[in-house]
Parts: sequence; C-alpha cells; structure tokens
Amino acid sequence: MADTPDGTRQISDSRVLAALTHPLRRRLLDLLKVDGPATVGQLAERTGQAVGNISHHVKVLAGSGLVEEVPELARDRRERWWRLAAAELSWARADFDHDPVAEAVADAAGSLLLERQAGLVRDWAARRHGYDPQWQEGCSVSTETWLRLTPEEARELAGDLVAVLQKWADRPVPEDGREREPVFAFAHSVPARP
Repeated sequence: MADTPDGTRQISDSRVLAALTHPLRRRLLDLLKVDGPATVGQLAERTGQAVGNISHHVKVLAGSGLVEEVPELARDRRERWWRLAAAELSWARADFDHDPVAEAVADAAGSLLLERQAGLVRDWAARRHGYDPQWQEGCSVSTETWLRLTPEEARELAGDLVAVLQKWADRPVPEDGREREPVFAFAHSVPARP
C-alpha cells in the first residue's frame, strides 16, 4: 500500500483488498467514513452485531492498515477509539495481474464491491418514500451512455469522473445549520458490448 499526495491509500496487496471487501468490514469502513471515529461498542450498536464480532473485524482492518487507533479520544486506558487510516481508498485491477491468486482476489473484490454498490441503490428504492419529498425529487441520479473511446480517452474519462466525486468529497461541509444526509455516489466506466 502507498499513499498518494492527496491522502488516498493505493491498495496493491491482495490480503488488504480481501480485508477491505468483506461485507461487514466494508460497512465498518463506511460508518467510520460517514460518522467519524468510533469505539467498537458504538460500531456494534450501529450494525446490530456482537461487540466481540466487531472487535475481531476491527483488528483485521487495523492489521491491514485500513483503520488506526485514536488514543487521544479515549477517556480512560480501557476505551479504544478507531478511525480510518486514510481519507480515501483506491485500487486498480491491473495491480493484481502478477499472480493467479492475487488475480482471483481482485476479481472477487470487484464483484463484491459492485454488488455492494448496487445494493445501496436498491436500498434507496425501497426506502425513498420514508424521506422528505425534497429528497425524492431529483436528488438521486441514474444515467448511462455509450461512448467510443481510445484507451487514452477512457483513462481521461475515468480521471474526470473521479475528480468530480473527489471535489464533493473534499469540500468542507458548510456549518450553516442545514441538515445534510450521507449521500453515496459511485461511477463506473468499462469497455462493453450492447
């Protein structure tokens, strides 16, 4: 793993990728991203899981360098707080082409993460009527198109998509008293045939 100048952790170790893509561990990472540092007890409460189970998965994430302890938040020597070790995580399938085991992990990780992303969109469809009408009108988007691109143009498009999402992720959240919901945004662009 290496960190880029913008604070993104680039994952190139298949063991770290496997730790990242476990469904409960991914949810723990999401909770730490959205809600900030937390104790194992708080994470257990938010997920409905047993404290021992969460403790195990936090240890795996810590051993993989994906979360780190925040001792300055502890009120006593027994309390342990955890936060993300990097603001953003990134990985590229091509980084795992060096051996068959790493390739299999990367393929499985890609499939699991895509299923998670689609699951979050499906959850919105099931829950949308519980939200204020303002959230139901134009706040979610589904768009697609077919393009004809060279590999260089496809890389440029990918960079543009990442930059748009990163712009919103990096902005300081205004302290204007307005309530803001967590919003999940993702994008894919892949060579395909109709």
